[in-house]
Amino acid sequence: MTINTEDMLNSILASISRIDYIKPEDIPGIDLYMDQVTTFMEKNLQSSKRYPEDKILTKTMINNYAKNNLLPPPVKKKYSKEHMFLLIFIYYFKNILSINDIQTLLQPITGKYFDTDEDFDLTAIYNEIVKLEMDQIVPLKKDVTRRFNLAKESFSQCPEDEQPFLQLFSFISLLSFDVYVKKQLIEKLIDELPRENSKGRGKEPKE
Repeated sequence: MTINTEDMLNSILASISRIDYIKPEDIPGIDLYMDQVTTFMEKNLQSSKRYPEDKILTKTMINNYAKNNLLPPPVKKKYSKEHMFLLIFIYYFKNILSINDIQTLLQPITGKYFDTDEDFDLTAIYNEIVKLEMDQIVPLKKDVTRRFNLAKESFSQCPEDEQPFLQLFSFISLLSFDVYVKKQLIEKLIDELPRENSKGRGKEPKE
């Protein structure tokens, strides 16, 4: 498959359209033991795997998250729905952010909205974030299409048999540059957040 075919673009757009999320009502209404948490995440996030053998979440990961203050400790070895929301956030954040950055980002959330009796809680926050993200699907598809078409127009002066790979390289570079710039912006915003606890922020923990 090369970039000069429409199959690639159609496949990419189809995968974007299939992006899903774990709905609050899909999470069991009872607290879960560790094995139940990992099984639930594995089942509901398996479409995000790159390779079948990849693990969504392991016991070691969850223990490390709690150890590094990303996740409040379980109550009697059980994890609540709010724990699940935080684990979902962590799962997506860790693809682009360090554990330390995620800790800085989530501490204000867990400190104020975790296990509260207020109407505005982690469930409300999760729902609002998901709605905002799902509203970006159509604009995202348009942006990817635009970058794809830009890449197809690149390297027009090169030998014809060399163009497919160079255009593919161009497309990947355009997408990578977008991720790089946004990652830099995210890190800058996190650096400006007040840090409630700076202990243990040197070495990144292993998962």
